[in-house]
Amino acid sequence: MELRLLHYFVTLAEELHFGRAAQRLCISQPPLSVAIKQLEQELDAQLFERSSKGVRLTAAGDHLLIKARQLLTLSHQAAQETRDVARGTVGHLRLGFVGSSLYRGLPQALERMQQSHPQVRVDMLEANSAEQILGLQQMRLDVALVHSIQPPDGIESQLIVEEPFVVCLPDQHPLSAKACIDLAQLKDERLILFSTLVSPTYHQRIYEMCLAHGFAPEVRHEVRHWLSVISLVSLDQGVALVPAALERVGMPRLVFRPLQGEHPHSEMLAMWRSAPVNPLVQALLAHLLRAARAPGA
Repeated sequence: MELRLLHYFVTLAEELHFGRAAQRLCISQPPLSVAIKQLEQELDAQLFERSSKGVRLTAAGDHLLIKARQLLTLSHQAAQETRDVARGTVGHLRLGFVGSSLYRGLPQALERMQQSHPQVRVDMLEANSAEQILGLQQMRLDVALVHSIQPPDGIESQLIVEEPFVVCLPDQHPLSAKACIDLAQLKDERLILFSTLVSPTYHQRIYEMCLAHGFAPEVRHEVRHWLSVISLVSLDQGVALVPAALERVGMPRLVFRPLQGEHPHSEMLAMWRSAPVNPLVQALLAHLLRAARAPGA
């Protein structure tokens, strides 16, 4: 059934007069009569009884009136919701994130997103960078917050945060008395870092930093989450090189010290599919960049 025919039918059912219905529809009476006849033929049912006393609905017409109003309402809602989604004012966003993003402005960005887009639902999934990239490619995620990694074909990226690595130490460690630490001083330390399977880029970057200072690190523990890294440090299981943002965690029995000299930085990037364009992705990116650049982020 055409929505146009249903609209004509509902208007006539409300007016029960062809002339008034045609006037409401801004058409002449003959096209209205043709449309109603076409609808009756399509449904193989008489919808109106016409007599010298006027027009009234049949039992079939009464039934169709209820359904037609529902269909027209759904049609209007679908059109409005589609326009809203196209404008990015409503919708659903699936966000992947690495744990360090929680200390790099993500909570603040989500709060601002909720304020600016109250009808948008954001579902979150914590996963490592490789898992998130796969989620984007399989269309299970709309945005991924990942560590530095080369985006594959069809994936766009935006640098959100770039910050130095710092040394994370137990508070009773001899090096904790120093204001700044030479990376070579970690030569004989047990290192805690991510598994190569979880974050190969981070693992390789830390190894290369150590090799550049004359030693291959002794890796004591390999873990999946940043909080696991610093938790093991707090238990005096080793030391770690972590993004400076993790100083904001506030875990006891830890100290953080800057590294001497120039070193590669820790990066967090946002990634998303190149097509189709999702206006909600761009809205979230704007909030992420603003939050990351805010003082204290």
